[in-house]
Amino acid sequence: MEFDWSILRSGEQTIYRLRGLYEKYGYRRFKMSRFEEYDLYIRNKDFLVSDRMITFTDARGVLMALKPDVTISIVKSTKEKEPGPRKVYYNETVYRTNKGDETFQEIMQTGLECIGDLDMYHIYEIISLAVQSLASISPDYVLDLSHMGLVSGFMEAAGIAPEDYPVILEAVREKNAAALVGFCRERELSGTVVSLLEKLVTTYGPLKTALEELAPLCVGGKKTREAWEELSKVCDLLKANGLGDKVYLDFSVEGGMDYYSGIVFRGFIKNLSAGVLSGGQYDKMVEKMGKRCGAMGFAIYLDELERLRPARHDWDADVLVRYDDRTDLTALTAQMADLAAAGQKVLARKEPGDLRVKETIDMRGGEQA
Repeated sequence: MEFDWSILRSGEQTIYRLRGLYEKYGYRRFKMSRFEEYDLYIRNKDFLVSDRMITFTDARGVLMALKPDVTISIVKSTKEKEPGPRKVYYNETVYRTNKGDETFQEIMQTGLECIGDLDMYHIYEIISLAVQSLASISPDYVLDLSHMGLVSGFMEAAGIAPEDYPVILEAVREKNAAALVGFCRERELSGTVVSLLEKLVTTYGPLKTALEELAPLCVGGKKTREAWEELSKVCDLLKANGLGDKVYLDFSVEGGMDYYSGIVFRGFIKNLSAGVLSGGQYDKMVEKMGKRCGAMGFAIYLDELERLRPARHDWDADVLVRYDDRTDLTALTAQMADLAAAGQKVLARKEPGDLRVKETIDMRGGEQA
């Protein structure tokens, strides 16, 4: 008898499919405790969505916290100079507040991390797995890419002072061209600079097309040229493997400059306004945690998938078995077992209510009708 996947919720189905995908590429399951020492998170609070945590003191008198993040724990447990990159995936629940929200939430996540000496292949592999992950959830998806090297390179070329980076980044994140132009006017920046910075807000489209349009602006500086070349290599590899049709360039993809160091991305599914996948290269975080290696990964927010309209089932059960107080329970239980063994979805009820069933078997009064 084949397993009936329809009995699982969207998030549960996704976990099983993605686990098989990641293991095919050599990723191993990472399992962690529900809590870590509070000090680990407070030392790395700049990398958390929120520094508010649920805490308690354990029997040793050590302050602990219900985990608000998985990546920090994975980095903590990674040893330097392991042979080959460490490749792990996880299915975990994190506990945290969202921005502007005071209520703690239980958030289901699945994702993967690749930590170590990463080369172009590993960068491509992670992005390709992000694409395949989205495709396994829905055919109606988009993966938006950005690159911190291009964003910071454009700001450097425009002569923006580092202390003003947050203003530019906020305008880019919100696609707010008016705010960007207003900033440039306040600083009395030239029209050339304004045009360059506007590219960060207005650029959006298929990765190959967008990169071709930006090419003339990326040849001057070393940082922008290397970032452009890296994205171009990823684009070529995705196209070569039939994965590039729904990958776009979009600088509004959020990536903190203190956290991310290269490519960042976010995945979207039709009918869900919020992104369901986010990730990127976070070498800076690993370095600040005292480890000298590269790192890249992504997380999928399974709770968001539960917002998708579930498939409507026409029937609550294949067979409804009616019984009453005079029904022989031995006969009833045997009947239910036989039907279930035959692959039928069965319910036993004294009163059927408004159930939708294909067939009804009446065992009331001790006899089957």
